Amino acid sequence: MSDNEKSQKPEEVDTPNSIENSTELNENQNLESTSNAEVETVNSVEDANESAESETIKNSADADDQDEVLNEIDESNAEDAEDEGNKDRHKIEVKEYDTMSLEALAIELERLVSTEKIQAIRNHVNSLNSEFKQKLQSIIDEKKEDFINDGGNEIDFYFSSPVQKRYKDAYKVYRTKLNEHYQSLEKNLKQNLEDKLAIIEELKGLINVEENINTTYKHFKDLQERWRTTGPIPRDKYNNAWNSYHHHVELFYDFLHLNRDLRDLDFKHNLEKKLLIIERAEELSKDDNVMRAFRELQELHKMWKEELGPVGQEHREEIWERFKAATKIINDKRHAYYQEIDKVYEKNLEKKLEIIEKIKAISATGCKSHGTLQKKIKQIEALREEFFNAGKVPLKVNEKTWAEFKEAVRTFNRQKNSFYKDLKKEQYHNLQLKLDLIKVAEDNKESDDFETVTPLMKKIQSEWKKIGHVPRKDSDKIWKQFKAACNYYFDRIHAKRNAASAEQTEAYNKKNEFLNSLKDLKLPEDKTESIALIKEKIKDWQALGRVPQDKRYIDAKFQKATDQLLSNLDLDKVEAEMIKYENKLDVLNAADDDNRNLDNERVFIRKKIDEVKSQINQLENNLQFFTNVEDDNPLVKEVHNNIKLHEESLELWKSKLRKVKDLY
Repeated sequence: MSDNEKSQKPEEVDTPNSIENSTELNENQNLESTSNAEVETVNSVEDANESAESETIKNSADADDQDEVLNEIDESNAEDAEDEGNKDRHKIEVKEYDTMSLEALAIELERLVSTEKIQAIRNHVNSLNSEFKQKLQSIIDEKKEDFINDGGNEIDFYFSSPVQKRYKDAYKVYRTKLNEHYQSLEKNLKQNLEDKLAIIEELKGLINVEENINTTYKHFKDLQERWRTTGPIPRDKYNNAWNSYHHHVELFYDFLHLNRDLRDLDFKHNLEKKLLIIERAEELSKDDNVMRAFRELQELHKMWKEELGPVGQEHREEIWERFKAATKIINDKRHAYYQEIDKVYEKNLEKKLEIIEKIKAISATGCKSHGTLQKKIKQIEALREEFFNAGKVPLKVNEKTWAEFKEAVRTFNRQKNSFYKDLKKEQYHNLQLKLDLIKVAEDNKESDDFETVTPLMKKIQSEWKKIGHVPRKDSDKIWKQFKAACNYYFDRIHAKRNAASAEQTEAYNKKNEFLNSLKDLKLPEDKTESIALIKEKIKDWQALGRVPQDKRYIDAKFQKATDQLLSNLDLDKVEAEMIKYENKLDVLNAADDDNRNLDNERVFIRKKIDEVKSQINQLENNLQFFTNVEDDNPLVKEVHNNIKLHEESLELWKSKLRKVKDLY
């Protein structure tokens, strides 16, 4: 069955507000209670009809139940009689709006407005609109709470999003189209009502008319055809107009007692048609698609009521009871179907209540660290997604369940915001401590008392590492400022040392000659021998000693040359990278800079590790959007491949970090 069929509960049947309590059920019985015998006056006919109806109701044990479903059918038909486009509402799928995102809801509204009849999507739009408002308000509440917790004033809070504007634009188009439709419809409805009232007046004039009965009967048939082809009328006038019309139809049939042949011929025709309707209803009572059967049953009742007249007295009660019996079977099956749906909704309710309890349990454990809180945030997001995908719950508890869910999530968000508010205080305290160290570094960077200041500069570098995180917006700025002051001081020391080092100058000249010799180096065909030869050359290079500070670029040239040699070998990518990196570390370690270059290298690698981890986390989060997609989907496979590549990169960076640590 379609989602549309699942979504319509018995107590939620779409009936127009303007329809008055229908009395059409008794009037159906009135149609079939006109005596086949000759009657002397209209009053005697009506008295006989009322007596027959009263007796039928008294003898029916389940009359109230039958009346309820028949009223439901008549009211729905009355609405469709005003605007036949309403029928299409049964064909339009009602999606699981509670599981859809805000963007998906906006797209669905745009689709409905652009592709479906505007009068047929009223219920769909109402359900969709309610869901969109709930979800949007939930997001606004969270954003507002975060804004206030960050120190903002409630009066200054403002929130908007592109999807919100997109939805509003689509809804505005819907309202405009709907208003235009009903304005156009209203004019036609009034004219059609006037035409039908005029037909009733003509019917009145047929009784006791002084003309040939065959001519009068033909005129009567013409009026019936005009009535059927006249368009829709206002729904609040539908019942009264129909009652009046059929009352005068009955009077005309009573008038026809002077010509039994014409009347009996009509009775026979109506009986044949009504028997066909009954047979179809009985077939539908065996149809497993109960919603489809019920919708067709509505059409059969409409045909019975609007297109066919009375039958002979001896058949009236029998065929009406038979039609009602088939109707009851179909309706009982429909109620049984809804009872099964209710069971599903109850199970969905149990799931959602369990999810709410899980969220409460996560909140109850509190927040002690950033890492722990981040894990909890992921758990809450997963539970939110699970809640939205759990399906519909009984309508009577829907708002209550949604309110409990929102409150549970809000409680967690309050704890999260409180934690980060305290964390920010700590970060600002750390910022002040690091600013104090920057002042010490800048105050001493020009000092020539190297013996005293050098231990001080190393000490504040060590203290810097022990201080915790600072606000992200200040982190890079203050680190660059501190590093610049320290580097300036140590560069002065190194410059002084390099200026007095003839040995380093000699080492530079030897390295320059050595570098030129590598251009003509031919590697053995054996890969192992080639690697050994390259490593030997690296050791020979290191044995030549250090070069002056301003000549250290030659080490980079050597590294580039050895990288070129390694690239000519058929090496595993990771193996080649690690050999190159060992060469780089040897150069850094050989520098006379109190491990400053190694420190910088270690910081750099750690940042790269954090970046790769973040990228892996982002890719894994992206996979959550493919919950209902097969693993062989191209997009899913691409994400998995990217994760694998990043994981390989992560292992390489970790290996490099271990190499750096081994040098300390």
